[in-house]
Amino acid sequence: MKAILVIVVAFAALAGPVSPHAAETTVADVWDKVQHGSVDSGGVRIHYATLGKGPLVVMIHGFPDFWYSWRAQMAGLAGSYQVVAIDQRGYNLSDKPQGQQNYDIALLVDDVRAVVQHFTPGGKATIVGHDWGGYVAWTFAMKYPEATDRLIILNLPHPRGLAYELAHSPQQQDNSAYARRFQQPDAAKALSADGLANRVKDPAVKARYVEAFRHSDFEAMLNYYRQNYPREPYREDPSPLVKVKAPVLMFHGLKDTALLAPALNNTWDWLDNDLTLVTVPGAGHWVQDDAADFVTATMTSWLAVQAAKKPARKW
Repeated sequence: MKAILVIVVAFAALAGPVSPHAAETTVADVWDKVQHGSVDSGGVRIHYATLGKGPLVVMIHGFPDFWYSWRAQMAGLAGSYQVVAIDQRGYNLSDKPQGQQNYDIALLVDDVRAVVQHFTPGGKATIVGHDWGGYVAWTFAMKYPEATDRLIILNLPHPRGLAYELAHSPQQQDNSAYARRFQQPDAAKALSADGLANRVKDPAVKARYVEAFRHSDFEAMLNYYRQNYPREPYREDPSPLVKVKAPVLMFHGLKDTALLAPALNNTWDWLDNDLTLVTVPGAGHWVQDDAADFVTATMTSWLAVQAAKKPARKW
């Protein structure tokens, strides 16, 4: 077992206060620069947007979002990597199969596997995930260690950490009330494209989000919660432990009210490699937006350090 290195960085001490919605104002837009395509995953078409050349980085968005969530990071990494940001099934330009069972975590993981295989058959990728994309990324790394070069997680504690907090923390239980509402059969009636995009303040960016959500399926979005989110009575994860083999970089915006920071505790117990944990006091759940420049710069430097640990690969 390799030694675990835990580094906790307080963002405020490094770069001052976070500028809200930094990704909307400080980064060259990638909207007209990316190339679009799709991959077949067991009969489900998964749309992607890609930019750059080099080692493969696959980015997975959460709820409610689409590939464009990663616009700042795509712009920052494309000079050295091929960045592929997907629309998860049910979202935007990807297929939207009907039925809760079609959103099981095993299928979501295999969607990512199909994307990795498309770009680098038999090869590896750095897997990046936020929110539900983080859950998919964690699970991908455990199921397909041979295809996971490195793992980057944004505001999604390890599934065992979240399960522990749901089982033991009244505060996390209260703050997860939204997930229980989303599991209800009629929950989609309360959603709208404009409402889901309301967090986005830049008018041009917001218009793109509204359009993407109009192309999405609200029932499919909520099926992520119905099929995969823990239900009451909550309990700790009873499944056998499978440790993550890849090095892990985690970001957590500490203003996240849905996924509380105590769930980060003991993450190192579930890994078999280095962990770099970066806490961002001034950011909320969408840390890749709230601290866009910082997140992108940290990703870039961390990937460079990781690459230096192993012999160079030919691309």
